[in-house]
Amino acid sequence: MDKVAPLKSSFMLIAMLGFMITVVYTAYGRIDETWGFTFGFVFTIMFIASLISMTKAPLDAQIKMAEGLIKPTKSEKEALKKVKK
Repeated sequence: MDKVAPLKSSFMLIAMLGFMITVVYTAYGRIDETWGFTFGFVFTIMFIASLISMTKAPLDAQIKMAEGLIKPTKSEKEALKKVKK
């Protein structure tokens, strides 16, 4: 089985925004259709990679990435201290 690295949520956000901007710019003629397709394809691949990362990344790695976002309760802090000992 392949190892899947967890990707940051900003990666998915960039993929979604990039795709939407590409579609709008291509529709209004600011980007050539060839370049529009290419950028859209790249941003779609980025989005698919972020979805795969969400579903198959190891839980421990995801929790470590979110340490600054999630504040543990007092009981969870005590449980973590017991595990570390």
